[in-house]
Order: sequence, then structure tokens, then C-alpha cells
Amino acid sequence: MRDKVRVGIIGATGYTGYELLRILRRHPAAEIGFCTSESYAGQRYREVFACPYDYPLIAVEEAPLGEVDVVFLCLPHGVSAPVARRTLEAGARAIDLSADFRLRDPAAYERWYGHKHEAPELLPVAVYGLPELYRERIRGAQLVANPGCYPTSVILGLWPLVRDGALERKTIIVDSKSGVSGAGRGASLKTHFVEVNENFAPYSVGYSHRHVSEMEQELNASGTGPYELTFSPHLLPVNRGILSTMYVWLREDWSAQRVRECYEGFYANEPFVEVLPLGQLASLAHVANTNRCVISISPVRAGHYIICSAIDNLVKGASGQAVQNMNLMLGFEERLGLEY
Repeated sequence: MRDKVRVGIIGATGYTGYELLRILRRHPAAEIGFCTSESYAGQRYREVFACPYDYPLIAVEEAPLGEVDVVFLCLPHGVSAPVARRTLEAGARAIDLSADFRLRDPAAYERWYGHKHEAPELLPVAVYGLPELYRERIRGAQLVANPGCYPTSVILGLWPLVRDGALERKTIIVDSKSGVSGAGRGASLKTHFVEVNENFAPYSVGYSHRHVSEMEQELNASGTGPYELTFSPHLLPVNRGILSTMYVWLREDWSAQRVRECYEGFYANEPFVEVLPLGQLASLAHVANTNRCVISISPVRAGHYIICSAIDNLVKGASGQAVQNMNLMLGFEERLGLEY
């Protein structure tokens, strides 16, 4: 690849789009080719956000897809897939931050998202963009499905144990808390300041949140399942961050030392994942505004452990991970332009 690559952002005026622009502007090998916005087409970026970014905002249909190397798709599910098809046809690579290419089975996508997939022929081409699991497949990929924020925290928190078949119980309880930015920039009653401030509330509990399908898909890809998640997400009255708490019961032959060796061995060379020393607990403060995932391991009693995993939902949970994937796709150093 040449020293500089041109990138386009489709849907640049949501929270993930803004975070992506912020990261790419400091990326030494990236140049912004275009930014699109359906709501603000015809305006300048600095008119939408209180920031110095003075890019023109254009409609998606006007985006010169063939004039950039990589296109980031920050669009809602169902809307993103056709734009991804057009991007690939134009000769650019696509990194999709929606859910449109995360599930490999189009029937599962229809069941969880309530409509038929708009580009099922691309599902075999898409690579699930969690570098810690699929780094070699991401290198050179044409289409990457950037993982969801909750799944990133949960899969990274559980994967070493799942990969090694350590779990005695295949039903895993996951309790996650997210900052309000995870709900997106569009107005809704539950994210109004008066509803969120001085409040803490669960939503889509049990087996109804769409990210459950993504988490189970990846955990079961280990071949040691089948695993089922009981998932309870909560809305925290903070701007950003996710903390996932996972309750696991392990086989009798798994000692506390073996558990730590499992995690430390798997993540030893991962630039963005840190396993905390025994006695320290993962928190949002560990990861805010970085592309890091921090994991803590707490023994409860024989065979029972609580795993905590923290990420910034807008960075490692979305835009930072997307740039990490771009770096891999284009042969750049994986940490380039990212806080760690």
C-alpha cells in the first residue's frame, strides 16, 4: 500500500461517525475523502458538532466511492448492506459498523432483526472484525463486519475459557452496563437527560437483545458449546463505556492458577487487551477514550468465577476497532492512530 490512504465515512454525524473522524484525523496514514449525512447534507461538519472539523457533508448517493480506498459504514442495520455492495463494486474496501454482516446465517439475521437481508450474497465474503480471534482473516479482507459493542466486551471476556472448553455449565449469565452514547444520537424518550440522569435501568433483559445472537454465534464457533447466554443490559447515566460482568462455573480440573494462565497466555501479545493482576477489578476508568479492553478475574468459590470486562463502547466497541481493522486490512501497524 502507498503511504497514505483515502477514506470515506458514510453516516458521519452519529456518535460513532464523530469518533471515527476524530481518530482518523490523527491517523498518520489516512486522509478524509468524504463524509456523508442524510440529515445534514449540504452543511459543514462544524455546523453539526461543536468542533473544528470543516468537511462538507454530502448525501450518500453523491459519495465518490471509487475515489477512496476504504469506506466506513456508520449506518443503521438494513440500510448499510446495499451501500456495502455499491462500495465493493466501486473497488473500495468496506468496514461496516452496523449489524448487517455480523451474523453468518441470513435466516438468523431475519429472525433477530425483523427483515430479510439486503445483500445475502456478501455474507460469505464478510469477515467478523474481532482481531483477537480473526486477525489473519481480516488481513486483506474486502468486507469486514465490525463487532457490536456488547459482544466485543463479552466475547473477549469469555473467549480464553470457551476456547479451552473450561466451562462446566453451558448457560452463562452476563450482566452488562453501557453509557448512553451506546443508544445512538437519535432522540428517544429513554435517553433524554431527565430519564437517564440519577437513574440506572435494565432493558431488553433475558433473551431479547439482538446482540445475544452475535455473542452466541462467536462463542459457539469455538466448537466447545453449545453455549446459551442469559443477557441483561443496563443503561448507565454516563456518556461512554461498557462494563460486562460474567458469571461462570468451571470444570473441577480448572484451578485458579490454570484460569489465570489461560487468560494471560491467550492475551500475552495482544496490544489492546490487558488482564489485570489478581485483586484489581476492571472499570470504565481503565478504558475511557482508548481502544483497550481490560479484564479482571475474581474467584468466588471452587469452580465459580466472576469475569469483568471493560471497554469504551465508542472506541474498542465501535470506531477504534474499525480503525484497528483498517490497519490490518491495509498492512499498517495495528496500533497506528489508536490510544492504548
